[in-house]
Amino acid sequence: MSNNFSYWERTAFIDNADVIIIGSGIVGLSAALHLKNQQPGLKVLVLERGFLPSGASTKNAGFACFGTVSEQLEALKHSSEEEVARLASYKWRGLQRLRQNLGDENIDYHQHGGYELFMPGEEANAQEAMDSIGRLNIMLKPVIDKHDIYAVADAKIAGFGFKGVSRMIYNPYEGQINTGKMMRTLLNKCYQKDVLVLNGCEISAIHNEGWVIRLTSLQGCFTAKKVIMATNAFTRQLYPDLQVTPGRGQVLVTKAVAGLKLKGTFHFNQGYYYFRNIDGRLLFGGGRNLDFAAEETPEFGHTEVVKQKLIDYLHHVILPDQNTGIDYWWSGIMGFGDEITPIVKQVEPGVFCAVRCNGMGVAMGSLVGEEVAELAMQA
Repeated sequence: MSNNFSYWERTAFIDNADVIIIGSGIVGLSAALHLKNQQPGLKVLVLERGFLPSGASTKNAGFACFGTVSEQLEALKHSSEEEVARLASYKWRGLQRLRQNLGDENIDYHQHGGYELFMPGEEANAQEAMDSIGRLNIMLKPVIDKHDIYAVADAKIAGFGFKGVSRMIYNPYEGQINTGKMMRTLLNKCYQKDVLVLNGCEISAIHNEGWVIRLTSLQGCFTAKKVIMATNAFTRQLYPDLQVTPGRGQVLVTKAVAGLKLKGTFHFNQGYYYFRNIDGRLLFGGGRNLDFAAEETPEFGHTEVVKQKLIDYLHHVILPDQNTGIDYWWSGIMGFGDEITPIVKQVEPGVFCAVRCNGMGVAMGSLVGEEVAELAMQA
């Protein structure tokens, strides 16, 4: 592949990495930061296909959450109590690490609590959730070290101004962040450690030549001794055998809402819909469950069925009778799989992956990145 790289570009940018990380999201940058903290002499290069981090890291809703009651119950249908508690612990510890690494002020962290809503017609699910609160609090206390993680909060419904919400559960230990500030702070930390991040560089192939790993892109070839894939939903474009399925999340942000009563993170319909306050506005996303097949895509974009459902819920349930305008629409691509745990492993000699955060990248990304960095250093 022909290119016009100078001697300086080749020696300072292209052929100068001990470790190349593909993907500059939460996982990729957390891995880079951990590598430099542990081995400051390592030359770490991060390659990002987008102008900004592609995927979900700058497009997520900024929820610092570790699972609603309904989500924990759903996980318990397929996994043991020990495994579900371990995953909740992983999310909790990941959130503490994110805050510790970046600082609450830098990421606009606010612990306003999390809520799960139930609508009329969901009485059976609501009752099962209410009946399970005691069991889940006992299960999670050893791993989160908090009392009364979940509690019935029906009395708070009226104060939020909802229409058509019949039951509600509160978790005081969940919070929210500003996703943009989080990623800027993470990038700045990496720059301070002399991590090089190159944008607009999409890797099309990985060639293991034994003594070196060669990466192919439109810009030319990059080489390194070790490579970490932090590509999440886009992983199968490089390694088709890895069990990661893309899942698109569609999101809106309203115009400023006068006298907005909502403060916190809110989920309903088993976590498939989610909303929060941000800068006097409401952020609302979800609806992937309306058509799983259509949303299993690596393509950004919107569908009318999801957009209309979000608008209906916004105007009739969350902010009823206000006819609130919408300023922003976007979508993000998450990575999902049948198993609830991320994939952190060596896929071939010198090539490692840290993928499949199952829509919980904010909570898990810091630890997943550190874990794959440790794996790469030990190999």
